Amino acid sequence: MATSAVSRTRTDDVYEGLRADILGGVLAPGERLKFRPLCARYDASVSLVREVLSRLAEQGLVRASPQVRFQVTPISEADLLDLTATRVDIEGLALRRSVERGDLTWRSRLVAAHYTLANTRRRDPADPGRVTPEWESAHAAFHDTLLAGCGSERLYGIACALRDSAKLYRRWSEALDERDHERDPAAEHAAITDHALAADADRAVAALTDHIRLTTDLILNARTASESD
Repeated sequence: MATSAVSRTRTDDVYEGLRADILGGVLAPGERLKFRPLCARYDASVSLVREVLSRLAEQGLVRASPQVRFQVTPISEADLLDLTATRVDIEGLALRRSVERGDLTWRSRLVAAHYTLANTRRRDPADPGRVTPEWESAHAAFHDTLLAGCGSERLYGIACALRDSAKLYRRWSEALDERDHERDPAAEHAAITDHALAADADRAVAALTDHIRLTTDLILNARTASESD
């Protein structure tokens, strides 16, 4: 029993490490995942690494194929652009309705969610290349609050599902945007909040649209730069 528990803990450790390296951009989208380097990197056996890769494949973070075996899920420009356009439409509609319906309860929740986000450390000083779990949670809660006041469970559900679909792309952009000095996520979130609280639906939606599209632009620009190297 003790041996089994130790084995399970070790598997979880390797899983968390590999998953964090994929989402943090240490292992790049499309990169082949070869067993020998992975075993050395995570001090693990081939069988353990294979088990972990299979788990990650089930989550869509890794792709398995007969040709390349395992690789980090590649970026699909067509899928990302389609997802971005759909998110702009659906999340924009949900936010517009939230602003137009915005009662005191929703506004209070938005203020609280933005305050938490604005006062949560985004980068870990010990590892600046990764976003802190606390910020990730606060960021998700902020965007959830923006959509939650729309008054339609179906619209809210569709919008949340689209945000979930964009999670992998978003995490990759977070790993990249520390090198993008033109982006200021805190200012982007503040602008969305200010326009929403001012009941200016047009500007709130425009700010959210820019926020979503900036993430897409960052990923595609980084991809273009890597291909030209």
